Amino acid sequence: MRNSIIASTALVTVLTFWSSAFSQNPNDPNWKPCPQCVGAADKAKQRAATANLPFNPRDLAGTWGDNQNRLQLSNNVPPMTPLGKQKYDATETEYSASGTPVSNWKDPMLRCDPMGWPRYFTYNYGFEFLQLPDRTLQFFEMWHTWRTIWTDGRPLPKAPDPRFLGYSVGRWEGDTFVVDSYGFDERAWLSEERKERTHGFPHSEELRTEERYKRSSHNSLDVTLTITDPKIFTAPWVTKGTFLLNPGTELWEDFCVPSEAEWFNREIVRPATDAK
Repeated sequence: MRNSIIASTALVTVLTFWSSAFSQNPNDPNWKPCPQCVGAADKAKQRAATANLPFNPRDLAGTWGDNQNRLQLSNNVPPMTPLGKQKYDATETEYSASGTPVSNWKDPMLRCDPMGWPRYFTYNYGFEFLQLPDRTLQFFEMWHTWRTIWTDGRPLPKAPDPRFLGYSVGRWEGDTFVVDSYGFDERAWLSEERKERTHGFPHSEELRTEERYKRSSHNSLDVTLTITDPKIFTAPWVTKGTFLLNPGTELWEDFCVPSEAEWFNREIVRPATDAK
């Protein structure tokens, strides 16, 4: 079990950093470091220096979250429906000859498939909002992915052609930015099961998500994510937390490269778990 968890964690690390960390020049003062390139102590100093600055609660600009400030889905997973349990069981990992779980290659993200929404919510290593007159863009460093949240008053489509990030519309309720999303591609997981890392949480075409963002201080963005999928779960799945601002940073380029994932699986993961 330990080897399987180490292999999964190491693989994500390689996919995350391989294509970005060695292509940057951190010594060039004209370019800022990425959020995950700054240590916790330095981040604490930067946040302390900016904590009392004035802010507009409707201004979401800035780089939020990082590998030290990720929000995982709540452990209070609602009970699954019979269909949900069937789909969940189908995600179970392979096992090695000795019965050890192998890093779960049924997981789409470990094949460099798009992670989809809301998985980027939990796997972001830094994101920023860019607010335009008719839309808000949410740009994620991980896999260099952007998401469009339309704010021009349009409704969600009634019969959407599924997308990995779905279709998103946003509105302001006071100082809270509310985002509703629908129309997701079923190939993406909501999340891996984090305790044993042998399964993944699926969803159906009925998945809907609601996010509520509220800037409560200069450096704090409170968020509530609600996942609703009546075909898979018997109740909404609610996650609450706070993303912190990363002053003095900017997003770098990061891609998941299939050839690197294939090499790591062949040379590192399977030999470590005696899989054939």
